[in-house]
Amino acid sequence: MSYVEVPGAKVPIRMWADPASVEDGAMQQLRNVSTLPWIKGLAVMPDVHFGKGATVGSVIAMQGAVCPAAVGVDIGCGMSAVRTSLTANDLPGDLSRLRSRIEQAIPVGRGMHGDAVDPGKLHGFPTSGWDDFWGRFGGIADAVKFRQERATKQMGTLGSGNHFIEFCLDETGSVWLMLHSGSRNIGKELADFHIGQAQKLPHNQGLIDRDLAVFIADTPQMAAYRNDLFWAQEYAKYNRAIMMGIFQDVVRKEFKKARVAFAPVISCHHNYVAEERYEGVDLLVTRKGAIRAGSGDYGIIPGSMGTGSYIVKGLGNEKSFNSASHGAGRRMSRNAAKKRFSAKDLEEQTQGVECRKDSGVVDEIPGAYKPIEQVMEQQRDLVEVVAKLKQVVCVKG
Repeated sequence: MSYVEVPGAKVPIRMWADPASVEDGAMQQLRNVSTLPWIKGLAVMPDVHFGKGATVGSVIAMQGAVCPAAVGVDIGCGMSAVRTSLTANDLPGDLSRLRSRIEQAIPVGRGMHGDAVDPGKLHGFPTSGWDDFWGRFGGIADAVKFRQERATKQMGTLGSGNHFIEFCLDETGSVWLMLHSGSRNIGKELADFHIGQAQKLPHNQGLIDRDLAVFIADTPQMAAYRNDLFWAQEYAKYNRAIMMGIFQDVVRKEFKKARVAFAPVISCHHNYVAEERYEGVDLLVTRKGAIRAGSGDYGIIPGSMGTGSYIVKGLGNEKSFNSASHGAGRRMSRNAAKKRFSAKDLEEQTQGVECRKDSGVVDEIPGAYKPIEQVMEQQRDLVEVVAKLKQVVCVKG
């Protein structure tokens, strides 16, 4: 489908979803965002749903301002994937040992490594810029500086909730490695701190929703936020890169005889800010639950833990601010999923996948998400499919 334009908004709200399927609360959030004086346009992805201040699955373009809540609290959250030389014929019948090895190598949830990971010991990991990155830690907000030890030990770890590590097969039988994670607790604390700072500023006192508080260009507050924001986005990128390096090392050891080779890694943020230019105007574009899909850009759009995912290439549709969805998107809250589904339902919906099937991950059951095929159909003018993946191992945070 192409987009539909939401009537009655102060700026164009272009929606790659059926408006009738969008919950009332999410629709109100979109209209709220459209009232901000700095807004130039919104693009709404097919996986749109209610979020903090701004919906998940929205792309918000502003001139001279940025809204921290429109970035998402897990700054820099995103995906990485890589095709391997392994095929389905190389896999054992029982994949439980592989899942166990991954879980032993990569801490999940609130976990961390006993010692900070040395990236120089990871096979082929590019370490240029590493010291400079950590050297900039001293310039971030004082409120989180005491977290440096935790931040270093959480580098290369998986979060909780919808974060995951997967071992997948594409339709040709090739094996792919894929993972989803962000900036861990340090990114969330920076986001929470700056949202609080923005809410205190005089120009934000009359907003329709205090969670839409913004920073304005050429102010000390904006400069401080941009510094911390871009650092956290880089943290998230490094976090995924180190995890992928560890994951690749696990696979090399488990399939030593196969001498596994890896294609270049595909990586994309889906909670972040970028400086982009549209119709001759410099804008700050926030993608909250959306990926960049400029012409030729590779991206990753995952489904749920029992369905599948897509490797895509952007078509460069400027009406969407060169964006596409970040996944299937939830169709019910975590609490609603826990009330509706049981561990038995989870077991049935994840047949054929080596993964946790207990009550602790019922909130991530496939039935709690929108059908990924429907989401892909609704954005045919935003991306083209490069590969369709189906997980055979899934590690949840």
